[in-house]
Amino acid sequence: MLERCTVRPWRLDDAESLAKHANNRRIWLGLRDLFPHPYTLDDAKQFLQRATSAQPTTDFCIEIDGSAAGGVGIRIGEDVHRHTAELGYWLSEKFWGHGITSEAVTAFTNYCFENFPLHRIYAEPYANNPALLRVLAKAGFVLEGRLKKNVIKDGQILDSLLYAKTK
Repeated sequence: MLERCTVRPWRLDDAESLAKHANNRRIWLGLRDLFPHPYTLDDAKQFLQRATSAQPTTDFCIEIDGSAAGGVGIRIGEDVHRHTAELGYWLSEKFWGHGITSEAVTAFTNYCFENFPLHRIYAEPYANNPALLRVLAKAGFVLEGRLKKNVIKDGQILDSLLYAKTK
């Protein structure tokens, strides 16, 4: 039986667990190319240096049973978009299908609306990933549109979808 997930700030000592869980091609296929594959211990250490020193903290760990098993974060917009943020998230394949990501995304977006001057949080998942779409729907995000031929991932041109949650 899994414990409930905890969303918390990243720590430098999360490096080994992060590298272990993030080094998965199936996870990488749902994320931007900035997320490396293969995902090495050095990649984890570099990410954690950035995440733990960033102000304000916008990248968080999804912890399960005491282990860093995923991540959730926002990128806050600038200029006229300063009250919006883009959401990103991933979870170790070992824990897929248990509702953990939906729980983490819901808790995290509520935290963001309470702690940042945001009116809108959006995500742009690839249209070929129904599991990511279900996570957003369960977390209260609404489908706003389809962006045709919007991204190239693993050599394929894909549509992405625009989901948003407003305050």
